[in-house]
Amino acid sequence: MAAKQIVLITGANGGIGFEAARQLIASANKHVLLGSRSVEKGEKAVAELQSLGLPGPVELVQLDVSSHASIAAAAKLVADKHGRVDCIVNNAAISGALLPQDKPVYDQMRECFQANAIGPVMVVDEFAHLLKKSTMTPRIINVSSGAGSIERRTAADSQIRNLSAIQYRASKAALNMVTADQAVMHEEDGWKVFAYCPGFTVSNLSDMNQASNGAKPTSEGTKPLVDLINGKRDAESGKFVHTTGQYPW
Repeated sequence: MAAKQIVLITGANGGIGFEAARQLIASANKHVLLGSRSVEKGEKAVAELQSLGLPGPVELVQLDVSSHASIAAAAKLVADKHGRVDCIVNNAAISGALLPQDKPVYDQMRECFQANAIGPVMVVDEFAHLLKKSTMTPRIINVSSGAGSIERRTAADSQIRNLSAIQYRASKAALNMVTADQAVMHEEDGWKVFAYCPGFTVSNLSDMNQASNGAKPTSEGTKPLVDLINGKRDAESGKFVHTTGQYPW
C-alpha cells in the first residue's frame, strides 16, 4: 500500500484551513494533521470532518503559531507518532480588523507579524527535520494575500490600492519574503515552496469575509490550494500564486 501524504494545516478549525482538510480527506491517500490553537474548536472540527465518512484520516494537533513552545510540542508529537511530514500549509493568520481598535497600530502590527510572518518561520524551523524525512516531494505553502503585494498597493490601476490595513498588508508582505527565502534555501533539496492567495473568500479572518460582502465560497479559494499540495503547479515553486495565475511581489 502506498504511503499516505501527511499534510499539516495550521489554523484549520475553520475557513480555508478547514475546507482544505475536507477536500484532502476525500482521498484515501491523505492524512491531515489539523492544527488548531483551541483544543475545543479543533476537536469540534475533527469530529465534524470524521462524521462525513470520507476515506482519509484526520487528527487534531494543538498548535498556536504565536507560541514557540506550542509549535515545538506539536513537532515532537508528530515526530513521535509519524516520524515525518510531507507538506506544511501555513494558513493560520489574523487581521487587524479583529484586533481591538483602540490599540495603537504599531501594537496591532506586532500581533499581525507574530502570527502571520514569524509564526510560519517558527513552524517550518521546528518541522524542517520532519520534512527532510518525507518519502515524497516536501512542500511548504504559505497562505498569503494579494494585499501583501507591494505593487498592488502602489499601482494606479490596482483594485486594492486604497485598502489601508497596514498591519495586515505589511505582515503578508513579510510572509512573501519568508516564502522567497524558504524557496531559495531549499531549492537544491527539491522542496516546493509557494506563497498562495486564495482571494476574497468566506472565512473567519474578519467580519468582512462574508458572502453578503461579496466574498466567494470558501471552496473556490481552496481547490487551487489542494492542487498545490498535489503537485499540480510545481513549475511555479518560488512564486506568489493565486487561484488562476501569479501576483507580482
